[in-house]
Amino acid sequence: MDQVFTFVVNHPYLCGAFLLLLALFIHNEMRRGGRSVSAQQLVELVNKENALVLDVRDKKEYEAGHIVRAVNIPFSSLDSRLDELKKHKERAIVIACKMGQHSGSAGALLRRNGFQNVVRLTGGLAEWRNQSLPVVRS
Repeated sequence: MDQVFTFVVNHPYLCGAFLLLLALFIHNEMRRGGRSVSAQQLVELVNKENALVLDVRDKKEYEAGHIVRAVNIPFSSLDSRLDELKKHKERAIVIACKMGQHSGSAGALLRRNGFQNVVRLTGGLAEWRNQSLPVVRS
């Protein structure tokens, strides 16, 4: 640990540049896929704004349990199935995946294709289940 402090002291510009690039990378990744919402905020969006929940997990995972009225389009086929979402272009779309790893990329894809009101579920379905919120099995 002493070597880390010595390195930082001896190379302040290098460490500062690294921290700046790291902060910019994190900011860009968060902005790219839309803002994040908690599970409670998702419930409010669905109830008050009629938001669409887009589940981008595989069909098998979706059938094992999903959010009520969620639309399933697996991430691997999202690009080829965007036409199915065109009728929902004006609605808020909340992207849910297993743990939040694909929602940023899916959000960026939707934004590039003209969807403006795109948000991501923080923590994905794992966080939804951790909060003991209801899931539907197909």
